[in-house]
Amino acid sequence: MPTDAGATASFAAPAGEIPPDAGRVLLPLARSAIAAQFGLGQAAQDERPWLKQQGACFITLMHEDKLRGCIGTLRAHRALADDVKANAVAAAFRDPRFTPLDAGEFAAVALEISVLSALESVTFSDETDALRQLRAGMDGLVFEYGHHTSTFLPQVWDNFKEPAEFVAHLKYKAGLPPDFWDPTVRLSRYTVHKWREDR
Repeated sequence: MPTDAGATASFAAPAGEIPPDAGRVLLPLARSAIAAQFGLGQAAQDERPWLKQQGACFITLMHEDKLRGCIGTLRAHRALADDVKANAVAAAFRDPRFTPLDAGEFAAVALEISVLSALESVTFSDETDALRQLRAGMDGLVFEYGHHTSTFLPQVWDNFKEPAEFVAHLKYKAGLPPDFWDPTVRLSRYTVHKWREDR
């Protein structure tokens, strides 16, 4: 599922499960998966025990500070290493908003990895109550209504500071009017820990 990504929220996984410097392993792993599609050999470690635990992540590609692709997984269903590699390739070549990455761009793009906590359902009485519960800069949010679904990573709060604005754009992304609301709307939130290449 594509989304838009940029502020670090807290990581809600059990202590010790993923090391604080996991980006030193995850970023090369993601880059090597993309490199392999170009026939470039870039070895990356993927044997550490915590990489074999189920995990969900989003991979974001940035080029000159502009979004170049972003694909991710909301619910953990495979080993984190496999999720990172699959989403890296998908973000580079299968984000429908962009043309596939070409070899000439590869060295110039910066990768960002966001590892998600488990989704937490938000219980609310109405939209005002839901907005009151959101933690700006910390919560990633999943909006669901019928077949309409969208998500924003916590980084997107950099663009929309107010909860009402954040949710309005999330509804628009799901294909609904920004002022839409229905009692059957479902919201789930998550936090992330992220690492980004310095390029």
